Formats: sequence, structure tokens, C-alpha cells
Amino acid sequence: MRLTGARGAGIAAGLVAALAFATSGPVVKPLLVAGWSPGAAILVRLTIGALLLAGPALLALRGRWEVLRAAWPTVLGFGLLGVAGASTLFFLAVDRLPVAIALLVEYTGPLLLVAWGWIRSRRLPSRTTLVGAAFAAGGLVLVLDVTGALDPDPVGLLFALGAAVGNAAYFAIVARPTDLPPVTLAGAGMLVGALAVGVVALVGVLPVEAPDVRVGLLGSEVHWIVPLLVVGAVPTAFAYGVSAVSVRLLGQRVASFLALSEVLFAVLLAWVLLGERPLPVQLVGAGLLIAGVAAVRRGADQDVVAGAAPPPLGSRPAPVLAGQGSTSAG
Repeated sequence: MRLTGARGAGIAAGLVAALAFATSGPVVKPLLVAGWSPGAAILVRLTIGALLLAGPALLALRGRWEVLRAAWPTVLGFGLLGVAGASTLFFLAVDRLPVAIALLVEYTGPLLLVAWGWIRSRRLPSRTTLVGAAFAAGGLVLVLDVTGALDPDPVGLLFALGAAVGNAAYFAIVARPTDLPPVTLAGAGMLVGALAVGVVALVGVLPVEAPDVRVGLLGSEVHWIVPLLVVGAVPTAFAYGVSAVSVRLLGQRVASFLALSEVLFAVLLAWVLLGERPLPVQLVGAGLLIAGVAAVRRGADQDVVAGAAPPPLGSRPAPVLAGQGSTSAG
């Protein structure tokens, strides 16, 4: 019963995090249209996220600084790859590719996890896992409605593939067994990510342009700080904290495929907030996406039994995690 409860809580946390992550695009898009550069938006977003997560992260740590010191490789890898790397490379890809193509390539991260598990264990994943992966990938293509003749920029594709690696690294690193509370990992990693993006911007790789403008949001004209506060709080501080709990409870593979629902939520939010009505083909893709996630979740259990993948909860079971979930959600 405890395992079932942990799985249920992990799925709920993952869906809430995906919905929170999906608010980023519709909220920040008017700011970019108004003249802000992606580099400036990312830097401010991560800085706000780090500040908002600082309190919960310290509260969850409860003065156990030795735990944070022992987990420094995990924090560093999470911050550099899962936060700074994924977000920075994705925005660099968007500079050269259509957003849909860049997003689609980045969200091949979960497929990279399946491939990595196959290489590491030298055992073919279960048929259910493979079918679920195919359904999820096909559904994602339909949801994004990637159609027409394309001639993508090769450098842009490399950036997008780098973002996919960062996406996969996020789930793989957070799923590692550690005594560090999930919200503390998220807060410390966010700080590392903000500092890393700051360095990248400082050397000129990411242009930083932040004019004092007013932007349209939900039918009103607001100061630029409003969308940035929303983006820093909801799809950054809140989403990363809750997502870290979900990955700990579900394991990297199931959580990463569950995170694909972010694309579905993003389509729905764009419909509601920006008037971008989804096409029938996207609704079909949504069904395939959900079916694929469900199949991968079932296949992950089969792979654990067959020895093709590590147990989803790692070597440390749920008693420690049960007290951490409420901390990150608060």
C-alpha cells in the first residue's frame, strides 16, 4: 500500500509540475515580443527561482550542512546540466530553429534515458516500454503538429540535442538515491544554474537586453516585472521543487515520460491565454501521448522485475520521502 501511495503521489506531483512548467511559454512570450532577449529572461527567471526556493530549501535541510556537502556532485550536475544547460541550449536552439522543432528535439530526452538504460544494463527494455516510447514520441509529434518541408539549421539541431541531453540528465540526476531533500536539491541546483547562466551571459554567448517596457498579459498592460515574477515563481521555483519530489517517488524513466504532458498542457494554455486553438491532429496526439506514458509506467515495473532497470525509488524507500513531499509543495 505504501508503494502504491508513493506512486500515486508521484504521479500527482509530476502532473502538477508539468502544468506549472507549461505556463512559462505563454507568460514570457509577450515579454520577448516587447524586446527582452532570451538570455535576459532566463537569467532573471533562474535568479527569482533561486531566491524563492532558498527559504524552503534551507528549512528542509534543517542545518544538516554535511548532507549538502556530501551531495555536491549531484547538486553541481543538476544545476549545470538539468537547469542551466537545458534552458540555455534550448533558447540557443530557438534562435536558429522553429520553436516546435526545438521543443520536439529537446523532449527526446526521455527516449535517451531508455536508450541509456538499455546500454547500461545490456538488456532490451520490455516490449511494453518500447511500445509506450513509440506511442509517446508519435503523440508528441502530432501534438506539436510538425508538418511541411523543413530545412533545419544543423547548428540549431546540435543545440537542441544538447538541450535533450540536459533534459535527460535532469531526471537521471534527481532520481539518484541521496539524503538531500528534493526541495533542497532543487534550490541549490537553481542557484548553481543561475550563476552558470550569468557567466555564459557575461562572456557574451547569451545577449542580455532588458528594456523597461510594459507588456500585454491576460488583456491588460503590465510592467515587465509581472510576467517575470510569474515565470520565476510558477514554472521555475514551484515546478522544479514539485518535480524533484515526483522524480524521487517515480524514478527517472516514468517521471520523464510523465513530464511529456507539459507539451499537452502548453498547447491547452496557449489556447486559453493566447487564443491558439489546437488542431484535431493535436488532440489525436494528446491521446497517443497519454497512452504512451501509461504504457511506459507499466513497462518500467516489468523492467525492474526483469533486472533491466534499477528500482524506481532507488535504494532508499519512501519513509524519508513521505515527510519531504509536503515541504516542497508548500
